[in-house]
Amino acid sequence: MKTITSRHNPIVGRFRTLTDAPDPAGTHLLLDGAHLVRDARRSELFFDVVAVTSSKLHSNSEEGRLAQALASEGVDVIEVSDEVFEALSPVHTPSGIAAIVERRSSNASAMCARDEALLLVAIDVQEPGNVGAVLRSAEAGGVTGAFVCGASANPFSWKAVRGSMGSALRLPIVANANTDAVLACLKEAGTRLVATIPRGGDDPDTLDWQGKIAIVLGGEGPGLPMGVLAQCDASVSIPMAKNVESLNVAVAAAILVYGARRSRRQ
Repeated sequence: MKTITSRHNPIVGRFRTLTDAPDPAGTHLLLDGAHLVRDARRSELFFDVVAVTSSKLHSNSEEGRLAQALASEGVDVIEVSDEVFEALSPVHTPSGIAAIVERRSSNASAMCARDEALLLVAIDVQEPGNVGAVLRSAEAGGVTGAFVCGASANPFSWKAVRGSMGSALRLPIVANANTDAVLACLKEAGTRLVATIPRGGDDPDTLDWQGKIAIVLGGEGPGLPMGVLAQCDASVSIPMAKNVESLNVAVAAAILVYGARRSRRQ
């Protein structure tokens, strides 16, 4: 196992690059913390490199045991000082273990063509934490794939991956896609587009959720553009008290995904 003592080592630079400029294609992801590193191992993703602090490696810690297990499997595990780890970790309170992994790319056409697909389209969701939470709810509720479009945050940034609690490692996701191209792909595949709007749409409990469905979510504040609404086949609104204008986009996604799941199982 190699040891790095310099903050200027090229491997540290690789971590810093992914912190500052996440891979838009999601091929390479930066993970920080034992939970995400463990999820990547369970998901059988390829590890480019793992960095672990000496203090964790040589103690009976979860991080140390995980690093030793990965090293025994042939993964390139690097031992670093606490100072070096602080330089490569993106978080304010470093966990002691971080990794760069390779994620399998997703094919938009295959996602659109899947029989009985339940898809999610996020448009202009700008907060990485919200994007991650949307993906987490999507995977938990049985969504078969997600498109992250427009001015949305990169779902493969470390903040979004962390917010997804590992769902971004497993769920088929296409990011940075042109919104109109995604909607056209879905419609060509016979997918019914359901737009989410604050008021005036169908109740989630009365909407027909059968068949190939894509739930289309708008960003924080403005919601869906009129041009997108015009391309959708139906609209849905979550019932709310009069004084509440809207729900957090991740909360709305969870309610609608589980509403669709419940209906599709009947």
